[in-house]
Amino acid sequence: MEILHSKIYGEDKAGTPLLVLHGLFGMLDNWGSFGKEFGEMMPTHLLDLRNHGRSFHSPSMTHDDLANDIINYMDAHNIDKAYLLGHSLGGKAVMQCAINFPERVEKLIVVDISPKAYPPHHQGIIKALQTVDFSKVESRHDVEDVLKEYIPETFVIQFLMKNLYWTDDKKLDWRFNLQTLADNYTEFVSNAIKFGVYNGPTLFIKGSKSNYILPQDDFLIKQQFPDSSLVEIANASHWVQANNPTDFAIAVKAFLFDK
Repeated sequence: MEILHSKIYGEDKAGTPLLVLHGLFGMLDNWGSFGKEFGEMMPTHLLDLRNHGRSFHSPSMTHDDLANDIINYMDAHNIDKAYLLGHSLGGKAVMQCAINFPERVEKLIVVDISPKAYPPHHQGIIKALQTVDFSKVESRHDVEDVLKEYIPETFVIQFLMKNLYWTDDKKLDWRFNLQTLADNYTEFVSNAIKFGVYNGPTLFIKGSKSNYILPQDDFLIKQQFPDSSLVEIANASHWVQANNPTDFAIAVKAFLFDK
């Protein structure tokens, strides 16, 4: 059994650990500042999803796979119950985990994603990533030039570029498993999480400028997460924790620590 790669802050702290899962094409490094801050208060584990970062590659990428990966990680680290926080695809992973294994989840935080199916909306990014020919590019700048032809947002390009690394044979490559993510895209984006109910305390956090969680999603959210509330973070798009880290951290602390 392969265990997800992680970075742990506050390992010496007492209390329930917080496990943090990033979104599609992300990696645990995206959450470094958050991890350091929360590691001052509690054990905080930043995880790389399968097929991302330094975690293992696999041809399978279902919501159940992602949920099982979390439980396998908890078992490997002797964690009986945890707080789970997931952004975007990581949010789908933690929702499915809470529904499949409610006894292992103390509280749940879902960032800018709902349990529903989403229409495919990353085709341009996938096309851009697939267009990069690593047998020809010689520098990060070369890769950036290719991505700019397909992706207008500088922030998105910079986000994707964090996944570049030099292989042992001095070639650039992506850390994520692009083949599996492209092949299984509709499996994990265009499917809702499996129906079930998690009755534990749940916080949904949305960015005020994001349309990932809509008012009409409230019925479905309450069906599956009846003890849930929604907090909207001002001046934030889909990358809530990056756009407004101060208010984001305040919302998470209030949910975890206020009785």
